[in-house]
Amino acid sequence: MNYRITYISGYLLLFMLLFVSCKHNGEEYHSLTDKIKHKSQNYHKTQISSEKYLEDKELIKITEGEHTFLIPERKGKIKSYACIECHSKPLDQMQNSAEYKKAHWDIKLVHATKDMMDCMTCHNGNNMNKLTSLTGKEIDFNRSYKLCSQCHTSQFDDWKGGAHGKKIVGWAPPRASMTCVNCHNPHNPSFKKRWPARFNTQVVKERKDELE
Repeated sequence: MNYRITYISGYLLLFMLLFVSCKHNGEEYHSLTDKIKHKSQNYHKTQISSEKYLEDKELIKITEGEHTFLIPERKGKIKSYACIECHSKPLDQMQNSAEYKKAHWDIKLVHATKDMMDCMTCHNGNNMNKLTSLTGKEIDFNRSYKLCSQCHTSQFDDWKGGAHGKKIVGWAPPRASMTCVNCHNPHNPSFKKRWPARFNTQVVKERKDELE
């Protein structure tokens, strides 16, 4: 019984700390969290922000669920975009035609088995400037993550929340995150195994000395 009273009292105390108005040095706040938020805006007279480091970046603001953040603009980085400069006709008319040269000879699709996907699983054959979803909906190249999210659902949820993928400059707001294709090659997304660039013999020696 005493345990339950202590438990409930603890919750009441926490509630009072977080939500009851407090006054300090003539400044009144609605809650402790409001006070922390206000005080941290100019911590040590320094505004903690990544904004100045993002000024020279081409970024797009997106909102996915309850998360709003910035991602890199993609189309401006694709050398052969816009695709319709070469794909002037629907793909089925350009394939296997002696009139057109073979394109993308250097790209090999190593993403899933051939029975599961091919180029047209992701690329829109009627409008090559767009990607296409599994249900035939057009997807802009700048939002290619929507394509990836169809299969990689858990990674997409983690990415939206900030747990998966790299930040562009740092953790301080505003949040700016890399997208799937900024880290993974969409045609061959698996990371190859690599040896360390340099074997740290000093650390090995130190550990060996500690054991001895």
